[in-house]
This record gives sequence, structure tokens and C-alpha cells, in this order.
Amino acid sequence: MRSLADTVARLAARQKQIDGVLNGHDENHRFSQLQEFGSNPGHLRGWTYRPKDLAAHAPLVVVLHGCTQSAASYDRGAGWSRMADRNGFALLLPEQRRSNNANLCFNWFIPEDTRRGSGEALSIRQMIEAVVTAHDMDRTRIFITGLSAGGAMAAAMLAIYPEVFAGGAVIAGLPYGSASSLPQAFDRMRGRSGPTARRLAATVQQASGHSGSWPKLSVWHGSADTTVSPVNSDQLVGQWLTLLGQSGSQPETEERQGYRHDVWKDAANEEVIESYLIQGMGHGTPVDSADGLGHGGSFMIDTGISSTSLISRFWGLEDASFEGQSPNAHLPATLAVAHPPFEPRGGPAAGPGQLIESALRAAGLMK
Repeated sequence: MRSLADTVARLAARQKQIDGVLNGHDENHRFSQLQEFGSNPGHLRGWTYRPKDLAAHAPLVVVLHGCTQSAASYDRGAGWSRMADRNGFALLLPEQRRSNNANLCFNWFIPEDTRRGSGEALSIRQMIEAVVTAHDMDRTRIFITGLSAGGAMAAAMLAIYPEVFAGGAVIAGLPYGSASSLPQAFDRMRGRSGPTARRLAATVQQASGHSGSWPKLSVWHGSADTTVSPVNSDQLVGQWLTLLGQSGSQPETEERQGYRHDVWKDAANEEVIESYLIQGMGHGTPVDSADGLGHGGSFMIDTGISSTSLISRFWGLEDASFEGQSPNAHLPATLAVAHPPFEPRGGPAAGPGQLIESALRAAGLMK
């Protein structure tokens, strides 16, 4: 009989072989690797995707994969690059390294990686700044989504850099500030204890010192998820409702075959938070293999419900034509974040690397 150590070694070798396939040409041929984006304190890898003939000032969507996945394998399942082709936006796909986390999870529960100006969170922020600067993206239409640990990291990015994002989507994730150690992370994933909604909201407020409007939020979970309890979805919604001063407000609820959809609106009757509970679904991202976008697979669950399409619609990206419109025309007035035009330092002869470095320094993301 093989020893436990031998079995673990064989599994690790098999996983490394799988990673080689997922990170190889067949998976990554659609993407360009992001080479220069600052100090990268979180030691992450980054990939980008820009549809052919992408218009100037296009939106940017940041996509964070789940544990054991690569950026490319998650995109193959969720179909974000195909959605980008349909609706004219660019993608940024940060990717975890095994040297940071053996299971390729973003470290959403480590304070140093989820603090403004630090660790993995700063690496992602630097990637965003580099892409926006290099490709003249629209700063008022930056969005972020993720699955599981990627969803929890997306929640962290929304909390600590709210001025950057117009909206976010968290799939099978957890609220920001719910855990600060590995044992706490496991407890929260199982739905055990956890801070109150008021405490969670205060944690978000303290994380950034933000005093403006907040990004709109889409929350997704499977009712049969035994990896990350659906309780976390309720806590995340409660955190943001309290943050928006709508604690205790009742949603508009739509019951359909296979899911429940709750929507909360602001005083202007604009949707600010939505929640999907997919009946009988386990841990993963709901996709619809018939829609030409997604594909079922590991943690990509073919429910006939395309989360990618519905999230894009919630954000105002689905079937959107921005030509001739105000940059904030698709956003509720209370959520439209004003950003000053970015002017990197350096003369006209500066190369791309110099421009990006100047941009990061000017934004305070690099010393």
C-alpha cells in the first residue's frame, strides 16, 4: 500500500500536469500576458483580452478565477471573453500562482493581501491601472467579478477600492472582513458565526475611508453549496444593504423555475443590489451551455442560467451601444463615479513601460 506522502506527491504531480495543460497555448491563445504593471507585491500573474476593433473608452471587466482554476479555464467555462466580443469591452484576468497558495486560491482571508495598498489586492489594482492607461479604457465603467475565493477577493476589491468600480458580482463568495485567518475562513465557509451586518459594513467603511457612492452589486449562490454556505450570500447582501443605509428594506422578489431573484432599489428607483439563489445548485458558477458563451465543467455548473449574461445586463453592458452617449448614461445617477482625466507624467517620446510606470506612480500605486 502506498504511503500517504507518496499519494500526496502523486496527486501534486497530476495537478501540475493538469495546470500545464490549462496554462498552455490551447487555453491561453486568446489572451495576452500582462508584462509590466508595477511592483506586484502579491506576486500574481495577469492576462488581458481585447476584442478586435475595440472602441476607444471601452469598459473593462476584471475576472477572478476560483480555487484550482486558471484564468483561462475559468473564462472557458464562464464565457467572459465571448461576452466581450458580443458587447465591446475588454477583460483583465488576474491569476494566482501556486507559490502563493497551493490550491491556487486568492488569499481573501489574509489581511496583508486584502488591505488597501498591500499584497494581492494592490497587485490587482496595479494591473487595472496599467490596462486602463495603456488602452485608454473608460474609468467610469470598470467592473469586477469572481467565483469562490475569487468572489471573496472581488468583494474585498469593492470594499477597499470602491472609487475604482462601477459594479461587482460575487459568485459563491464571502463578505469582506468576515475572516482574518485560515481557521476563521473555514468557519465562515461553513456558515458558522461571523460578524453582524453592522460590523461587516463598518469594516468596509474603515477599509477605504470612502465617502462617495458605492458600486452596485450582484450576488450569486447555489442553495445546495456545501463548500461555501449560502449563509454567506445573505451576509454579503446584509453588509451592503447596511452600507447603503437600507438595512431591513424589502426586495422585489421574482420566483422562477430554478431560482429566486431579489432586487433592492435606491430612492431613485434604480437597482443597486441583486441576489440570485439557484435551487439545488452546488458550489460553482451557473452557466448555460446552449447560449454560446459558457461550458459546463469543474465548478462550472450547467444550470441553463447564464450568470455571465445576467451580470452583464445588471451592469448595463449587455447589448449596450455607448457611441454618442454620456459615459455615465447606463449608470444610476447616485452610482456614477466621477474620475478626473488621467494624465501620466513624461514627454510624448515615453515608451509604454514608462507611461505605465508614470501612471502607477501618479495614482499612488507604485513608489
